[in-house]
Amino acid sequence: MALRLHSRKRKLVSLVAGAVLLLIGMLVSILYGIHQFELKDLWRAYTQFDGSDAHLIIRNTRVPRALIAAAVGASLAIAGAIMQVLTKNPLASPSIFGINSGAVLFIVVSLAMLGSSLTMNGMVWIALAGAATTSLLVFTLGMQGRSGFEPIKLTLAGASVAAFASSLSSGIMLINKESLDSALFWMVGSVSGRQLNHLTIVFPYMLLGWVLALLLAGSLNVMALGDDSAKGLGQRMMLIRVVSVLAVVLLAGSSVAVAGPIAFIGLIVPHLCRYIVGNDYRWLFPYCALVGAILLVFADIASRFILMPKEVPVGVATALIGVPFLIYVARRSKHA
Repeated sequence: MALRLHSRKRKLVSLVAGAVLLLIGMLVSILYGIHQFELKDLWRAYTQFDGSDAHLIIRNTRVPRALIAAAVGASLAIAGAIMQVLTKNPLASPSIFGINSGAVLFIVVSLAMLGSSLTMNGMVWIALAGAATTSLLVFTLGMQGRSGFEPIKLTLAGASVAAFASSLSSGIMLINKESLDSALFWMVGSVSGRQLNHLTIVFPYMLLGWVLALLLAGSLNVMALGDDSAKGLGQRMMLIRVVSVLAVVLLAGSSVAVAGPIAFIGLIVPHLCRYIVGNDYRWLFPYCALVGAILLVFADIASRFILMPKEVPVGVATALIGVPFLIYVARRSKHA
């Protein structure tokens, strides 16, 4: 654990350094791509806007893209950290709640019913509703039985609901082929083609999720010790779980709604941050937010240059990073 930061001062300094790195990454994201700009172009786009192609690209495409990537990366990483302690599963991610599959199902059904009349703003709202609905169903199923809530029941319920929703989505797309192209554009996971108003729709939910996560940090530290220890220390376990589930739904649901199902951020980042700052969630959540934002911003930058002038969806770029990491974590857990 050579990278572990023990002192408060080092952790704070590292957070500031990470914030600087994130700012640099967002500037690179705004300035570089098929069209390249200078810092003065960014400054003039907001202080001396003249309607030129450069100013329009910066204001309507590049800046929203960088902001959405940072917000989604931070939200998915925090949601993943909560899921891993909630399910006591190091391989857990927000998709266990059926968030991705539920959002996809609602989008596909809406496209089949409304077709081209469904706007991107409408898709954001519908995806958010689908994520929340399926998450509530999974949590309800995970609570069934005399024993009440158990992590294994939650995991099995999530896998079952996700498989059912995915199968139903595939069936609808095969029957209604007109919805296939539009659904695939959203399902691959991307922060391109999104506008700033798409972020403003979901940002209040993200912000509430971040606040809930920080408020939960101390309780999750106790929960990580085990249910018996937590109960012995006076923790209200059911309340903590309900609020944890709500935070995950807000964070991951809003992220999926605006950017589609981007995989592996919620799995990778919590492990990296535990390696740096340990298991104290009071530090883990801020680091997850920062590292998640950095990872998705830089993954989005990389997605522009892999096959330039064509772009690879950022969901594909994160999968290229995430699959080897998943194998590593699985092998380490097996031999632990």
